[in-house]
Amino acid sequence: MTSTPRASLADITPPIALGALDGRYRPAVSDLVDHLSEPALNRTRAHVEIEWLIHLTDRQVVPNVRALTDDEKAKLRAVITEFGARDIDEMATTERVTQHDVKAVEYYLKERLHRIAPAPEDRGLAELIHFCCTSEDINNLSYALMVQGAIEQVWLPRATTLVEALATMASDLRDVPLLAHTHGQPATPTTMGKELAVLAFRLQRQLRRIEDAEYLGKLNGATGTYGAHLAAVPGADWQDISESFVTGLGLTWNPLTTQIESHDWQAELYADVARFNRVLHNLCTDVWTYISMGYFAQVRGQGTVGSSTMPHKVNPIRFENAEANLEVSNALLDVLASTLVQSRLQRDLTDSSMQRNIGVALGHGLLAIDNVTRGLAGLDAVPEAMAADLDANWEVLGEPIQTAMRALGAQGVPGMENPYERLKDLTRGRRIGQPELVEFVHGLGLPAEVEERLAAMTPATYVGLAPELVDHLD
Repeated sequence: MTSTPRASLADITPPIALGALDGRYRPAVSDLVDHLSEPALNRTRAHVEIEWLIHLTDRQVVPNVRALTDDEKAKLRAVITEFGARDIDEMATTERVTQHDVKAVEYYLKERLHRIAPAPEDRGLAELIHFCCTSEDINNLSYALMVQGAIEQVWLPRATTLVEALATMASDLRDVPLLAHTHGQPATPTTMGKELAVLAFRLQRQLRRIEDAEYLGKLNGATGTYGAHLAAVPGADWQDISESFVTGLGLTWNPLTTQIESHDWQAELYADVARFNRVLHNLCTDVWTYISMGYFAQVRGQGTVGSSTMPHKVNPIRFENAEANLEVSNALLDVLASTLVQSRLQRDLTDSSMQRNIGVALGHGLLAIDNVTRGLAGLDAVPEAMAADLDANWEVLGEPIQTAMRALGAQGVPGMENPYERLKDLTRGRRIGQPELVEFVHGLGLPAEVEERLAAMTPATYVGLAPELVDHLD
């Protein structure tokens, strides 16, 4: 059987996305492009190179080299603020010749500097672009700034909005009684608000860790010794120059490295983000289960199709989509964290290829956050369904009754022997209702006040301090 030749999709212009993040899901993750795309990397490299040139000339590190004027500095910095499609194309063209991305950035900036300071006596200024730098001096600072921007300006605001919505939902449902299930079996009642608050509390804690993340950087040469720096300008205080430059970028200075910054901070950050993802995954599976039990109804959006064949269904696709994307995100975050802390001797290039996937890792997580946020917004609690399950499981009151009997027995009240066993005989393996339970309580010989309190208890009122516990949320 011969196949009919097909048009090549790879040749279509504009190019078709290979991955889902740049295809159908792009609207949810496009903000990351400004921080973690390849053009964003080159723009940030140019930013670091320009600031290094300004730093060197401002401090008069190299003798007999003048400082840049305020106008020249402004024009150099405008190269970054106005960076766009033409600059991207120009760098790509240069890189095809250099076969080296950082060198392409250097040549691009030297050409820009010649335009800004064209006087013959200023030609030497261009030699201070990339001065004493190995590529990794520029790259490590660029990645630190890019990841910092992506986390602080994109990921954290979205994640915080989600957790705030969850906390509000927990507060709104603080008093709605819920039959708990431990090991899948009916257990001591709680409230829906308290159960959501547990998840919100866990997520808030991870957010605090991520908010406190350190972003480290270094600028110390080919093997971290300042060898070239001292050879060129032996009288300069190169450690102070390096530290002031790195901290001036808004990063934490790492004083002791090989050719690469050790990336430990990245591993720590990605582990924290992955842990947030795992808690969020737990939220997805719990809410999915509550939906399947009828405790939440999904609010169908106008025009939404729940199932392609069953008109009655509204599938919990937001939470299922989030689960899948959280798993992809964590697979990448885990390999980033484990790989980036390893480097053969003073340098190998595994980190270079690995770091280009940071945007994909955070992108899948961001997509999951978007789905969960929209999924939660589409839920209505169904207290009647929760109440029906509570009313069908009066046996859960065996716990408070036998515990009250234990307390009385410890005080010497007669007739309180073997409370656990007596309640087990009454409740295990069978359903009982209010009449059977009240009859049992009345036959125990309890003090009148205790008997009245236990006989009046229902599964819906046996929620302990659950509503108050919600107040522990930030």
